Amino acid sequence: MLNPFISRRQALQRAACGFGSLAATALLAGDQARAGTHSLTQGLHHRAAAKRVIFLFMQGGVSQVDSFDYKPLLNQRHGQVLTFDDARQLAKTGKRTEQHLMGSPWKFRQYGQTGRHVSQLFPHTAAHIDDMCLLHAMHTEGVAHGPATLFLHCGSTNFIRPSVGSWVLYGLGSENQNLPGFVAIAPSIGNGGPRNYGSAFLPAQFQGTKLGTPDGSALEFDSLTRAGVTMTSQREQFALLQRLNRAQLSRRRVGDSELEAALNAQELAWRMQQVAPDVLDLEQESSHTRSLYGIDDPATRDYGQRCLMARRMCESGVRFIQVNYGDNSANPAWDQHSNLPKHANHALAVDKPIAGLLTDLKQRGLLEDTIVWWGSEFGRTPYSQENGTGRDHNPGGFTVWLVGGGFQPGMTYGASDEFGFRGVEGRVHMHDLHATLLNQLGLDHKRLTFEHAGRNFRLTDVHGKVVREIIA
Repeated sequence: MLNPFISRRQALQRAACGFGSLAATALLAGDQARAGTHSLTQGLHHRAAAKRVIFLFMQGGVSQVDSFDYKPLLNQRHGQVLTFDDARQLAKTGKRTEQHLMGSPWKFRQYGQTGRHVSQLFPHTAAHIDDMCLLHAMHTEGVAHGPATLFLHCGSTNFIRPSVGSWVLYGLGSENQNLPGFVAIAPSIGNGGPRNYGSAFLPAQFQGTKLGTPDGSALEFDSLTRAGVTMTSQREQFALLQRLNRAQLSRRRVGDSELEAALNAQELAWRMQQVAPDVLDLEQESSHTRSLYGIDDPATRDYGQRCLMARRMCESGVRFIQVNYGDNSANPAWDQHSNLPKHANHALAVDKPIAGLLTDLKQRGLLEDTIVWWGSEFGRTPYSQENGTGRDHNPGGFTVWLVGGGFQPGMTYGASDEFGFRGVEGRVHMHDLHATLLNQLGLDHKRLTFEHAGRNFRLTDVHGKVVREIIA
């Protein structure tokens, strides 16, 4: 016969475990809904040329014909009227439109041994032109910022899909057990916001961790420290919590792997408190290094700090680092519809920091196994918008560049037409770029899948091909 009487201590112990079970169930509910019962298989599909990615995201759409895609005929025929298949006008009216060509207000000159042209907007970055693999015939989906930005990051214009950084972390795992494997530095809350570094239906452990905000505030992880609580007290509380959690884990017969994953995430957060402050401390860098990134200049300080932080994250084993340049306004940074000269302000802010990052990575030997990817969600038109002083969105032909990670240095792949409007040779779709980036990381984009809602999903959906021509 069971004893109907128990002591108060026994009652509290049993209740505590019961509450722990409820808490664990709630903690796991989101992950289980996303992950189902699928196990993760991490590892390389083939030999990798790179271990990590630094993505320099230029939010809003850098004009390719004013930066890296030199079109002398555009200036020669400035002001002439031509008929174009304008993407936005076609969407609105279904008709072609007549537009006034608009030459670039910035001069181009040749750089490096390859003699490739770069505009005066990027003199510091241009010094690395011989290391760059330029893709001049990029094209993508989405005419507006929201859909195109989501497509850039997630491979879909409207559905909720995992971001490229989450796919990379899911496929390769982390190189550092004390920091997140995927960090988004100063991401915008607009045009997809957290979805651009989210894990969607992948387990939550693969989502990006936000570091800082676009307003130039301190680069810190949210809630890393607890005000008014000493480290000793935090350590004791954490130890007690882990003992309770582990005791609960030992009693569970089902869902052990999910609970184990949740506990590991808690332990990572604790380890971050010990390690992250040191990684985030840019004051440890020499004055020479800080000057290299432009941190001593108010015009370049913010993005310089982000780029230097990316290098420190890279050294610390973070797998995917997204370095955003943008803001939280309705019109993102490079979106100059009626004031193209403002491109100069943005270029000034990022040019020296980007060059400093490339120099620093190369000097430290990190560029060999790190991919530096620079680009926007789309480009801009070679004609003035509504005959004004800016350029409209152009998803049909724009430029991105890649450095390191086994890509051909000093290479120009593809070409846009004579005015820089549409890719005509060696066209590379965003799905192709994603497939190629994964390939360099040792991942086959067709095999990197996750089962969800009854089907296998992948970053490139049912599309994409590896651009073998740009691989060294």
